[in-house]
Amino acid sequence: METLGYLIDGFGVALAPHNLMFALLGAFLGTLIGALPGLGPANGVAILIPLAFTLGLAPETALIMLTAVYAGAMYGGRISSILLNIPGDEPAMMTCLDGYPMARQGKAAEALAISAVASFMGSLIATVGLILLAPILADFALTFGPAEYFALFLLAFATLGGITGKNPMKTVVAACLGLMIATMGIDNTGVQRYTFGVLELYEGVDFIIAIVGLFAISELLFFIEEKAGGGKEKMTVNKLTLRWADIRAIMPSSIRGGILGFIAGVLPGPGASLGSFIGYTLEKKVVGSKGHFGEGDPRGVAGPEAGNNGASSGALVPMLTLGVPGSGTTAVLLALLISLNITPGPLMFTQNADIVWGVIAALLIGNFLLLVLNIPLVGIFVKLLSVPPMYLLPIVTMIAFVGIYSISNTTFDLYFMVAFGVAGYLFRKLEIPLVPIILGLLLGPEMEKNLRHALDISDGDWTILWDSGLAIGLWVFAGLGLILPYIVGPLLRRRMQLQTGTGGPEGD
Repeated sequence: METLGYLIDGFGVALAPHNLMFALLGAFLGTLIGALPGLGPANGVAILIPLAFTLGLAPETALIMLTAVYAGAMYGGRISSILLNIPGDEPAMMTCLDGYPMARQGKAAEALAISAVASFMGSLIATVGLILLAPILADFALTFGPAEYFALFLLAFATLGGITGKNPMKTVVAACLGLMIATMGIDNTGVQRYTFGVLELYEGVDFIIAIVGLFAISELLFFIEEKAGGGKEKMTVNKLTLRWADIRAIMPSSIRGGILGFIAGVLPGPGASLGSFIGYTLEKKVVGSKGHFGEGDPRGVAGPEAGNNGASSGALVPMLTLGVPGSGTTAVLLALLISLNITPGPLMFTQNADIVWGVIAALLIGNFLLLVLNIPLVGIFVKLLSVPPMYLLPIVTMIAFVGIYSISNTTFDLYFMVAFGVAGYLFRKLEIPLVPIILGLLLGPEMEKNLRHALDISDGDWTILWDSGLAIGLWVFAGLGLILPYIVGPLLRRRMQLQTGTGGPEGD
């Protein structure tokens, strides 16, 4: 009953006219961003963070808008998958398998509508799971001491391989680089570290500047390099003839995919890619020879779409309750929380209950908004694919620069942001993942603080770090999290390539 009371209060926050307006704006912008191939939800949220600061939004309003952007980008990723056979991001790759054949059969509108309904169901199931599971996990996390939190942060770093899917050594290098950046400034003993005599570095590196630079500015540089020409070929969508019987036929697939996706999202690491893959694989096994997967089976669209949207909402569970992001995008949202002086974790459910439950309620409302937006307005989203980047780049650049300048009103931050952007561009060229850098920057200070606290309590005895059963359990999971992604990851990617039959997402 207490949870129900908090949720009702959350609806009071989410249904405030200005919050509802920004949720609608976030859902619309997120869908547009998701429709652009390769941009993805993490970049989309990072690009629009400065907009929240430029507009001077309250913390709950900013979080509601950017969470809606996150959800909208997960919805929008299916548009280019179905119409162009190019996934908007990696989780949308499985949607290509049956979505694109449906489009070639003249059923593009039906495929887009089916994916919207399945996305709605997957996200709705996961949001309900978030409501039920998050308070329980938050209460459990209150039993953590500094040693347990240090082990938990190690677990977060150990699962980076699952989040990034990159080379293990490059992931370790990126995480260490993020931890090094996190130590810049004056520590709690008054010692200067890596400040190089620059006054602006005494307070350390601002998370938002680093994130906007690494994600947004580097993405702009890639746009300039790779997409400076015209837009995509203009797409046409047939008139929607979806019937209630068609929706009823995909409902079991959507429910199964949503449940599996939520489980995949709660586990730090696997995320939406695993949710999408197992959603599709399960449908093939359940339907069997009765289906025509790979040839335009609607259930081959519904399963992975429900899975990846369920996983995206599920990834909010560890982020909100433990302060450990479950995906790259939730790492960006975690940075926003910290920049707003909100400490993520179990105490957030008591100290900032209005914000937490307002965001959760906004997720529920946002699902309905996205369903309403995605079916009648799909033609607008499709037309965006034909807009040349030369018209989009100035708008994105303006938002990033104005937003960062509005935080501190210093040109040094603008130069710093550009420096991070150039570094992010070079890292991506070298295939060094950016998410571990961000996580190192975000979790480093708290990790160091808990390590210092634990050693102070034990008078320098390191065995305190594995002195409790809970800490030992976290160390064991951290070890498994470090090893398993590099065993399961290649197998998963190989299976996904075999499913596509091409070895890549862009094959016909």
